[in-house]
Amino acid sequence: MEFKDIATVSGKPGLYKILKPSRSGVILESLDDKKGKMVVGAAQRVSLLSEISIYTLTEEGATSLKEVLIKIEKEFEGDTGLEGADKDEYQAFMKHILPEFDADRVYASDVKKLISWYHILRKECPEVLEEKPEGDEAKDDESEKDKT
Repeated sequence: MEFKDIATVSGKPGLYKILKPSRSGVILESLDDKKGKMVVGAAQRVSLLSEISIYTLTEEGATSLKEVLIKIEKEFEGDTGLEGADKDEYQAFMKHILPEFDADRVYASDVKKLISWYHILRKECPEVLEEKPEGDEAKDDESEKDKT
C-alpha cells in the first residue's frame, strides 16, 4: 500500500483504504480492526494522504505529510509519548519534528490528528512509513506500468 491508496474523509475519524470507484463515488474500507466499508459520494470531501501537506515558513510554504510521517517514524519508532498531551506539548512535538512549521496555521488539533494517523499507519500498514531511496520510487512506478 502507498500514500496515494489511503484517504481521509472530512467529518469522519480515522483513515481509509481506497478500494475502487463506484457510480456514486468511491468505495472505502476503514483502516481499523472493524474493516468497515462505505461508499463516499461527491458531497463528502475525500483527501488522499499523498496530497496533504503541512504549512511551513520555508520558501515552498509546505512539507508533504509523507515526509513528516517518515521523520516521526525514524525518530520515535512508534512511541511519541503524547497520550493525554496538551496544546503546548503538541506544538513542542511539531517544532521538534519540523522546526520550520508555521505555528500560526498548524493548530494543536492538526498535530493531534497527525499523531492519530501516524499510529493507525504504523499498526495497519507500516510499509508506507519506511523511507525509500529516491531511485526505488521510480522503479516502483516503472514496475506498475509494466503490469498494465
